Amino acid sequence: MTDQAQLQKELLEELGLASLPPDKQEEILIKMTEVLLKRIFVETMEKLSEADREMYEKMVDEKSEPEKIGEFLKEKVLNYDEMVQKIIADFKEEMKKVE
Repeated sequence: MTDQAQLQKELLEELGLASLPPDKQEEILIKMTEVLLKRIFVETMEKLSEADREMYEKMVDEKSEPEKIGEFLKEKVLNYDEMVQKIIADFKEEMKKVE
């Protein structure tokens, strides 16, 4: 199971959405994934230097492999994986309060 699929499964279970019809689950997951990706992107860009942001943009423009971009971010952003996990955990807590 991919990281994204695992995260989506966790979100459905932890937020009590697993009993919804599949089309509703998909709709909600798409929206939640978009929010998470935006939060991760913003936080990442804030932590990169100007030169590193330019390098990131160049990699995206050249359609570099996601793995290569991931390694670049892990190299340039201190505790990148931990930062991403914290954003996800904070999002889950935020969503639980909305219920």
